[in-house]
Amino acid sequence: MNWSEKTILITGGTGSFGNKFVEIVLKKYKPKKLIVFSRDELKQYKMSQKFTDDCMRFFIGNVRDKERLHRAFDGVDIVIHAAALKQVPTSEYNPFEAVKTNVLGAENIINVAIDNNIEKIIALSSDKAVNPVNLYGATKLCSDKLFIAGNSYVGWKRRTRFSVVRYGNVMGSRGSVVPFFREKAKTGKIPITDERMTRFWITLEQAVEFVIKCLTIMKGGEIFIPKIPSMKIVDLASVIAPECGFEIVGIRPGEKLHEILIPEDEIRYTVEYDDLYIIQPDILGRKEKNWKDGRRLPESFRYSSDKNERWLTKEEVEKILTETK
Repeated sequence: MNWSEKTILITGGTGSFGNKFVEIVLKKYKPKKLIVFSRDELKQYKMSQKFTDDCMRFFIGNVRDKERLHRAFDGVDIVIHAAALKQVPTSEYNPFEAVKTNVLGAENIINVAIDNNIEKIIALSSDKAVNPVNLYGATKLCSDKLFIAGNSYVGWKRRTRFSVVRYGNVMGSRGSVVPFFREKAKTGKIPITDERMTRFWITLEQAVEFVIKCLTIMKGGEIFIPKIPSMKIVDLASVIAPECGFEIVGIRPGEKLHEILIPEDEIRYTVEYDDLYIIQPDILGRKEKNWKDGRRLPESFRYSSDKNERWLTKEEVEKILTETK
């Protein structure tokens, strides 16, 4: 993909992912134009002071506003859809707002992208979209289904293609447990929901690079899943605050003991490569046309954080935390 000829727009572009995405894309890929689309004028102002390249543009807008999306998408080639209400407790308490942003906003992105003949759209998903037990996960599952089905609305003879990237907790992002643990360490005690709890982990830089790779290889309709390590929450807490004790507070409503990135029910559509899994679309009969060189997985396989082959050591976590401060 010739980035110098592409106009790229990222929704929710002032978030943790958006900031790192802009940083890496400007440094490595030099796009023709890079548009940050988000609701927060203060965050956009701060970003505009940090990223002063001539290709940068900042659009105030909301994915709920279809007319504003139409204006923002004019002339755009690539869309990364990162905007979402992501906090589990916030979504539980404000369910209609989560639906408006995460579901109806996704519908708006899809329709406006088709109308503007956008080339490629990648939506960021979450492990919480798999077998969801909270509203946030349910809205992301719905969003994922909408984006995959978007390919059938546009038809395969036009250029617009939709795909999804699904990964786990992002180390160092504003919504991760890391800043929470660091703050609680000042009290001398870290709250732990359950000593058995495990999570997938990925750094911001790894997440951005993975999304960029998926942009270059996507055919349309795929869910891309990186091979990433797991870690026990108690091990993370002991690295962040080795001098602190733990307080077991119990699993909160809407929280899982372990997270899943590929459930058994999606294995029949999934192929494996050295560094990622690809869940092929189970619509339009396209699952046999692409990714023929991918390795099939046994029906008993499940990609979950407690059954992972790769685990972060405490030394690796300490190194990552030092780099993401």
